[in-house]
Amino acid sequence: MNPETLRERVAQVISKRETLLLLLEQPNLGILRTDVNQALEEMDDLIDEYRRTFPNEAQSF
Repeated sequence: MNPETLRERVAQVISKRETLLLLLEQPNLGILRTDVNQALEEMDDLIDEYRRTFPNEAQSF
């Protein structure tokens, strides 16, 4: 995978994370709240790993 594609995909993950945060604010999620929390945790782990691996690239996000 080339660096530009990787940057684009990480940017997509970050933008989708914002959507999950908005979803988490919904009062009627019920049991899905657990899944949304898990997805957020996994996204955060992925973003953190990207930032540790490419510290110079991560400043653009």
